[in-house]
Amino acid sequence: MEVASSITIAKNNFHLTRMRALPFQTLAQLPCAFSLPASKRPKDVMDKHLHNRHPSITVKSLPRRVFLQLMGIGPMSLGINPVVAAPMQEMKEPEVIRTLKLSSGVRIQEIIEGEGPEAHDGDFVQLNYVCRRANGYFVHSTVDQFSGESSPVTLPLDENQIIRGLKDVLTGMRVGGKRRALIPPSLGYINENLKPIPDEFGPRRSLLSHAKEPLIFEVQLLKIL
Repeated sequence: MEVASSITIAKNNFHLTRMRALPFQTLAQLPCAFSLPASKRPKDVMDKHLHNRHPSITVKSLPRRVFLQLMGIGPMSLGINPVVAAPMQEMKEPEVIRTLKLSSGVRIQEIIEGEGPEAHDGDFVQLNYVCRRANGYFVHSTVDQFSGESSPVTLPLDENQIIRGLKDVLTGMRVGGKRRALIPPSLGYINENLKPIPDEFGPRRSLLSHAKEPLIFEVQLLKIL
């Protein structure tokens, strides 16, 4: 008997060792001797037990969304903020400064239109101006960059006395107005006698040395004399 028991134990250990060595896929394909019959599965047993104790209760599976709601688990409890549509803000149309190109080739931007009388060909006008090169470098101005004090100049709207491009800018301009203009070299300082030109040697030389480049003038019309 002891020998038979030893043989039986050895066989059982052998089978257990083989089962442990088998991969999971092979174990899954073994006969269903290790699984309970359908009528004896835990869920079926629990359903039958509940039905026997409470015949009026019908056990059904619930969708996950309904189950989470019953458990009090929603988007807020999970830290998920629902999307809330923000009110539309009123968009203001940006102010656009339009550029006007004259037939002469001068390009003008109307910064301030002005409300005073309009300048005409042949008038004498008083104005402040800032002159720069096309790359933005400062050349000359009637307004001191440090103190802000101005020394306005008086010019005739006559192309024989002032540069033609500046005459085109000032003609038709209203008092109190401000314009920015790009003046091509052919309408600029084609000779050294044309105004406006600074009295100081340094600024004068700087202005005339760049006479063959386009110049940017910002002018503010103060008076019509």
